[in-house]
Amino acid sequence: MQFATISLKVLYNESRMPSLTVENYLKAILQIELKSGVACVSTGHLANALDVSPGTVTSMLKTLAESGHATWRPYEGVTLNESGRQVAMRIVRRHRVIELFLVQTLNLTWDQVHEEAENMEHAVSDFLIDRIDDFLGRPEVDPHGDPIPARDGALRGGTLESIPLVEYPAGSHVRFARVLNQDPEFLRYLSDSGLVVGSVATIQEVDAEAGSVTLQLATGETTLKHSSAEHLLVEILPQAVTANDESQVVDL
Repeated sequence: MQFATISLKVLYNESRMPSLTVENYLKAILQIELKSGVACVSTGHLANALDVSPGTVTSMLKTLAESGHATWRPYEGVTLNESGRQVAMRIVRRHRVIELFLVQTLNLTWDQVHEEAENMEHAVSDFLIDRIDDFLGRPEVDPHGDPIPARDGALRGGTLESIPLVEYPAGSHVRFARVLNQDPEFLRYLSDSGLVVGSVATIQEVDAEAGSVTLQLATGETTLKHSSAEHLLVEILPQAVTANDESQVVDL
């Protein structure tokens, strides 16, 4: 009888744990919210992010609302409730800590780690993530510059304001802080151009007619299309900091 009671208790507790699909939806809602700055996420936006049909999203949003993880209003969108936000922030923390661990300890490149982290984030324990976080020195950002949530859910990093590269004029001195487009092919393109998180550059020219931005890096000069530059967030630096300052460049 005691064994049966324990087994039923275990099954009951497991049934209350969010499923992988629920975790993915909650994480996607949080990521869209953080990127857009708007708490209410539309069904269409979520469907595009997850590459599923709007009908599939609507069915899951009803489930999230019934579980108390989110509030869903038809034709308006979905907002995370406290329980849903906690789950989402925990998964984001796992993902970003894993990505940085793979880069810093196993020497994977920043274009290789996303899919690996996607596979691991639902299986690894919070205890192990906390230990890895401590081992890494409680870093502020992942390899792509995304802020890593602390154990309590507070986002680290963001001490300086990050603005899209395309909004700065020629002559500006900047440090690359974050990459918004994390498609592996785009990340490899940036690496081939000499750009990684932490790289310091001087904007040499902004050619509106050609739709390009020319940068002077420590590794040489490179020109980016406007469509590429708009996915790069940078921090403005004092004039005294030049492209030859590589002291804070992260090797990815």
